[in-house]
Amino acid sequence: VNRETTDECMKYRSPLVSRYASKEMAYNFSDRKKFSTWRKLWIYLAKAEKALGLSITDAQIAEMESHAEDIDFAMAAEEERKLRHDVMAHVHTFAHCCPSAAPIIHLGATSCYVGDNTDLIMLRDGFDVLLPKLARVIDRLSNFAEKYADLPTLGFTHYQPAQLTTVGKRACLWLQDLAMDMRNLQRARDDLRFRGVKGTTGTQASFLQLFQGDHDKVEELDRMVTEMAGFKKAYLVTGQTYSRKVDVDCLSSLASLGATVHKICTDIRLLANLKEIEEPFEKEQIGSSAMPYKRNPMRAERCCSLARHLVALMADPLQTASVQWLERTLDDSANRRISLPESFLTADIILSTLQNITEGLVVYPKVIERHIRHELPFMATENIIMAMVKAGGNRQDCHEKIRVLSQEAAAVVKQEGGDNDLLARVQRDPYFAPILGQLDALLDPRTFIGRAPQQVTRFLSEEVRPLLEPYNAKMDVKIELEL
Repeated sequence: VNRETTDECMKYRSPLVSRYASKEMAYNFSDRKKFSTWRKLWIYLAKAEKALGLSITDAQIAEMESHAEDIDFAMAAEEERKLRHDVMAHVHTFAHCCPSAAPIIHLGATSCYVGDNTDLIMLRDGFDVLLPKLARVIDRLSNFAEKYADLPTLGFTHYQPAQLTTVGKRACLWLQDLAMDMRNLQRARDDLRFRGVKGTTGTQASFLQLFQGDHDKVEELDRMVTEMAGFKKAYLVTGQTYSRKVDVDCLSSLASLGATVHKICTDIRLLANLKEIEEPFEKEQIGSSAMPYKRNPMRAERCCSLARHLVALMADPLQTASVQWLERTLDDSANRRISLPESFLTADIILSTLQNITEGLVVYPKVIERHIRHELPFMATENIIMAMVKAGGNRQDCHEKIRVLSQEAAAVVKQEGGDNDLLARVQRDPYFAPILGQLDALLDPRTFIGRAPQQVTRFLSEEVRPLLEPYNAKMDVKIELEL
């Protein structure tokens, strides 16, 4: 037995990484990404300080750059065990392999210089992973909506049969929510700023001292480091940390996405029960260990399960932001180590799974047609009344005739378990002889869907397609789900 494999099986591992999330999102919140980013930030700081006149040599910077990815994680862990301080543990570890640069690593900075700025980079890069995935989900669902724009289907209110809509129009209800999420995620990503170079309580006092009271150089230092890190702006004011309201803003957009996905996948599960729509089902997939015939909506159920977790995570940043005392308290740290990565990891697998679903949704038009036939005679009663009035009948007399026949047909359906025979009753009643030739036209499902097809066309053209244009180059990626 492989000793390493056995040891791993003795430890809890988050399913978000071991079972679900993509490699790129798992890497984004990995120790490798985190601590190599810390080293890059120390290099940015040294470069900017040197450019503004501090006594730092090219050799020191070159030495730091040559070891930016060369991290001795075992040494860092041992240093943290001794020092009880993660940032200083990595300062010492970096200094060990950069002896000439050791005196200027972390010069003038506080722990949040690397900690908070790295978090902001990870949040930004996390959104950059999610946005193309969300765009692909919207694209696949748009194609589905367009394909079925004019396929009539029963609408449901209160989960009771209601006026007809179309399969494509219902998909546009899902798309509208996803489009809102797309705009929310893009805005949250674009609103992110860099914490920058702010010092212990946000006053930049240490850097003002380093530059002997030169305010312009301190501001230029902040600008230069912000630019090197790939941000256009830094927050002008911070405490020791950037405001934890930023985390609220980011995670609220993800929680809102979770609510959207839960609604979409619940709808798919309900429609699967009706056998009108099914998610993809692999040739050798097993739906139930006890019932071989079952085709369970496993992917949609997974999305709903994880979406609940994503929505629940929203409570963490709200409470954390509300209990930060004055310039900062450390009770944010342990919570954020969990809530920030888990929100992005959860959103990541939800979108990957939903893309897989939307790429292979199966529609059963004959089942949909049968359900329509079962309910449409009741829905057509107003059309029948109007046709009789046009043929010279009395509206009130016709209403009473239809009411009695409808109650009789309903009794057959509900009490006897039979089919809806209202149409046959109308055809047998001599009163309706003047309109018998119109019944087929009066019961054509396409006359009950209103402007649904036109709404689909306009919505996709005006609101959805333009939203996807920035991501056209990333649309060809297909998702193969793995466990």
